[in-house]
Amino acid sequence: MTPLRLTKIKQTFPRPRLDDVRGALVAALAPVQVAIRPGARVAITAGSRGIANYATLVKTVVDFVRDAGGEPFIIPAMGSHGGATPEGQAGVLADYGITEAAMGAPIRSSLDVVEIPAPDLPNAVYMDRYAYEADGVILLNRIKPHTAFHGDYESGLVKMSVIGLGKHRQATAVHSYGVRGLREWMPPTAQRILATGKVLFGVAVVENAYDETLLVKVLPADAIMAEEPSLLALAKANMPRLPVDDVDVLLIDRMGKDLSGTGIDPNIIGRMLIRGVPEPERPRIKALVVHDLTPGSHGNATGIGMANVTTRHLFDKLDFAATYANVTTSTFLDRARIPPVAATDAQAYEWARISCNQLPPGQERILRIPNTLHLSEVYVSPAVLEEIKDRPDIEIIGEPQEMFDADGTLLPF
Repeated sequence: MTPLRLTKIKQTFPRPRLDDVRGALVAALAPVQVAIRPGARVAITAGSRGIANYATLVKTVVDFVRDAGGEPFIIPAMGSHGGATPEGQAGVLADYGITEAAMGAPIRSSLDVVEIPAPDLPNAVYMDRYAYEADGVILLNRIKPHTAFHGDYESGLVKMSVIGLGKHRQATAVHSYGVRGLREWMPPTAQRILATGKVLFGVAVVENAYDETLLVKVLPADAIMAEEPSLLALAKANMPRLPVDDVDVLLIDRMGKDLSGTGIDPNIIGRMLIRGVPEPERPRIKALVVHDLTPGSHGNATGIGMANVTTRHLFDKLDFAATYANVTTSTFLDRARIPPVAATDAQAYEWARISCNQLPPGQERILRIPNTLHLSEVYVSPAVLEEIKDRPDIEIIGEPQEMFDADGTLLPF
């Protein structure tokens, strides 16, 4: 087993954040209280991402609707995630603490949809039946860069109105056009959804580089298309990043659907793995190892194909049905390819290292991160440490230490 001694460093990113998330949302909701009619049945969307303060945000909206005299209920809005089953999607929400008991509102999980006429669009347009038959819908979602394309609208309220509200049928219809469907047809599809008058308003959430709530903003339905791009720009400006652009081996402790739509965020690792989509110019990573899968993924390992090596303990957790339901809907099949499976974490690193070919001893550029969402603390090799140690945004917070135990298992981060 090749020894691997790395040093833990802390990166400092800009950290604007809300100290009172519930209070900020209550204040933002006040001007739209008139949108809730007494007795109105109002659907509130909840997706599959691990949004910071998620349960608090949803519960605040539930309470707002009830205080205004409405009858709130929650619908899972997550395309093909959760194995594309009603039970699986309700289970995803339960992992975030979004349950009927905790929220004080029913959760109505179904894949049944209503088709909305859209003769001017190449794709069919659908809406969750519960949402369509309600008196109104409140969209709630985080605004962030998408993991498959870049445009004016990526992950946010526009996507939630289409892929989320439209369930598996809509996800399949839009994704059947590949990246073009997301970039070109998702916005006009959202406009058709908004034109139904069903959407009352949207609650947009932006996070900082520390996975903390930076901003909550309530957008009237007729302002969503105009205002979301500026919120996306804010989200991009507050993303975390790796400390260097050139890396020989990147070790990722865990991937997961609760961390990123592709388990491993392509915006962080510089890999898209989609035919016809150019790869990002940076960072430049020669070999990537992903060691484990989060429990919140429920076995969905979409994104594993972006790794060069993985491990037996990740492979044994893989739910092929859930993974393939997700990846076949997206049509980005390469992202579910299984890389070489190593028996141990140490063996996975060794295979990745030798794939880099003739790395000069002591000059290896190695990084270890917990996942692609949390990058404040990172382990770095001596060559990387020498390059960054004098930067004002870098603090050395540990001594060099071995990464593996005697059995070849990664020691706790």
